[in-house]
Amino acid sequence: MESLNNPLFGLVISFLAFEIGNFLFKKTNFPLFNPLLTGSALVLAFLYYFSIPLEYYSKGGDMIEFFLVPATVLLAVPLYKQLGLLKKYYFPVLIGGLVGAITTISSTIILAKILGIDRSLLISFIPKSITTPIGIEVSKTLGGIIPITIFAIVITGISGNIFAVTICKTFKIDHPVAKGVAIGISSHAGGTAKAIEIGEVEGAMSALSIVVAGIITLIFAAFLKFFIHLI
Repeated sequence: MESLNNPLFGLVISFLAFEIGNFLFKKTNFPLFNPLLTGSALVLAFLYYFSIPLEYYSKGGDMIEFFLVPATVLLAVPLYKQLGLLKKYYFPVLIGGLVGAITTISSTIILAKILGIDRSLLISFIPKSITTPIGIEVSKTLGGIIPITIFAIVITGISGNIFAVTICKTFKIDHPVAKGVAIGISSHAGGTAKAIEIGEVEGAMSALSIVVAGIITLIFAAFLKFFIHLI
């Protein structure tokens, strides 16, 4: 067991699980076989079945988390390619980010109150619709539980990746800018991966919306922490 107590173990099992998930998704094209969802389930099952301490996996798994920030920065590539389009539609993106941030925070608080969720969990769920690096900082600001926040963000991203196309069709959202903004604001990087598959414009607008929604949520969080005792 001690031979697994090194960073290489966490890295290898993560990459293998993701590749298996990716293979299953390409073979079946079934939305629930999303590589991230399948890979996460495989890692959890493997650690549980062989009773491997989480600390062993985290030594390598945490290294993957380290690359989340530069990966988010790389979203600037599709933005640059669609710079003219972004200048043209900056107002809808800003309004979409504002409305999205307000809706996400308010709906989370309302649902948590209806369901009787503990306040610490409620706070941890507030940044669920923004990308992980920003969401972690928001959770820290509000005094949330970081692992719960990360879990909520991952589930939100996976849900957006799986259901984005269906929701756009159901509500007849046809404009590529509207699609991109909606997907990026509601499901951050996970949804943006799907938006890029839909089209280059959708991907660029979704990537921009991640940044806008993250900044707006950070601003709201700075004010919300002064009233957090009232929740």
